[in-house]
Amino acid sequence: MAKLNSINPDLTSAVGPPGWLPIVALVFLTSVAPFAMPQLVQKFYGIKDDRSVKIGTIVASLFALVITLGAYYSGTLTRVFISAGKYPALFTNGKVAVDKLIPVMIRDFVPDLLAVIILLLVFAASMSTLAALVLVSSSSIVKDLYQGFFRKDTSERKLVLLMRVACLVAIVLSVLLAFERPTIIVTMLSISWGAVASVFLAPFVYGLLWKRATKLGAIISSFAGLGTTLVWYALSESTKQVPTIASAGMIVSLLVLPIVVGIESTLRRKPAAS
Repeated sequence: MAKLNSINPDLTSAVGPPGWLPIVALVFLTSVAPFAMPQLVQKFYGIKDDRSVKIGTIVASLFALVITLGAYYSGTLTRVFISAGKYPALFTNGKVAVDKLIPVMIRDFVPDLLAVIILLLVFAASMSTLAALVLVSSSSIVKDLYQGFFRKDTSERKLVLLMRVACLVAIVLSVLLAFERPTIIVTMLSISWGAVASVFLAPFVYGLLWKRATKLGAIISSFAGLGTTLVWYALSESTKQVPTIASAGMIVSLLVLPIVVGIESTLRRKPAAS
């Protein structure tokens, strides 16, 4: 801790260099947005019984605690081992390339066996996410759009073929993007999470937990959240604001739905009163 404080006092503070707002926005995005992710929501259909829900709650909470302590604090501790004197390429005008700290740490300081295990864990998580995203997106494109609006009489065999082609195209595009523009992946992830969550979060949450939620409220809240997110993205000049922008879109959608429901209720009561 003393060495970290000597490098930069902000590294040992409660929040760190980014400040409160970026940290809170990032935590909100990564913690709340999954409630609105279709590819994640579908996993709940695989739950066997109520006992599995209780066990999953405990395991998920412990895992989240480990991830929080491991991910957020390990990044800071890398500064003890990585300095501008040893790795000048990682520092530009006194600012460190934060996205390169962990890869360099694993490459130069972690034992080979542990580095392989970490790499396999990253691959496993990436493949799981890719599989869920590809399956959901290909199904949406082929069944919901193609069959739903253009070819309603498409045979099941052709649908399966088209879904496989869509999966292949999505995977190829992902690989090309990873090779050509690797630095933009995290930004794209945050943008997509924010946009999708802004659309689905309020309808999902209120639809499940609030009996007064209406179809009109769900539609307007989705457009309001998505509009907030996209407009702010377009006006923003820095990718560092992405978590904040995404969180703002989600909050707007959560606020708009009950407001619309309240207006609807007021309009229904007025004719009755007259």
